[in-house]
Amino acid sequence: MKKILIILSEWGYWGEELVGPYDVLIDAGYTFDFATAYGRKPPALPPSMDETYVDPPLAKCVTDAHYAKRTTDVDKSDLLAKPINLSEWFPAMPYFNSPNFGHDLEAYYNKREQAWKDLEQYDALLLPGGSGPMVDMVNNERVHDVILGFLAQGKLIAAECYCVTCLAFARDWSDRKSIIWGKHVTGHAREYDYKDGTGFAQMYGYDGKPMNTSANFGPPFYPLEYILRDAVGPDGQYHGGVGHTLSTILDYPFLTGRSTQDSKLVGELIIKALEHGLKRYGW
Repeated sequence: MKKILIILSEWGYWGEELVGPYDVLIDAGYTFDFATAYGRKPPALPPSMDETYVDPPLAKCVTDAHYAKRTTDVDKSDLLAKPINLSEWFPAMPYFNSPNFGHDLEAYYNKREQAWKDLEQYDALLLPGGSGPMVDMVNNERVHDVILGFLAQGKLIAAECYCVTCLAFARDWSDRKSIIWGKHVTGHAREYDYKDGTGFAQMYGYDGKPMNTSANFGPPFYPLEYILRDAVGPDGQYHGGVGHTLSTILDYPFLTGRSTQDSKLVGELIIKALEHGLKRYGW
């Protein structure tokens, strides 16, 4: 029996990007643990529960009735009610100018090593996307350390949509080299970025308390395509798949899906990678 760790955003995940692979994998007998930055229940983004939602850049509906209902059911259920608290599981790296930096850094590495041993129970990592991850996952050093732990163990790491940025930023602190350097990846293409309307299902204040409000902002915080093109370097390649319904790339140990439509295929490829040894797909 295979076991998957799924990290989700507390600011809002896109429903199909969780439910698509989850349903494929649960039907195949897989088990799961869920985690969030602070152990709070992650909310689904409202448009991912609305079958009438039209994606502005694509000018078409991207939330079909099946996934709208499945996402709503999951959002109302207790499936995600008690996720693992990453802030309690993985240590925070000390500030460079802290008084006891040397000793604190040693303690950090020792605690991280123990947390990495905890990862041995999992066969793969899944990072569903949406706008929320831009806030609490993409530049979250604990998320980075989870990714580096799976990488150190040679295990599959799957990321969708804006969560692919986590792979670009997850770097060993000492050499700071991109872990996807020389790799083939996909992610949200510049042509499909919003001009405005990047939304969040829940917001939190400086005190960490929920503000009990959703919000819409301007464009995404960064152009993901440009980040990925730089991160893979001259020997890797970014695949935008513009004009194509699907853009899903497996360059082991990294499996990346551009957006919602790739979600079910991401689940299917996880199975093929873990059970049939598939190492390459999509280019």
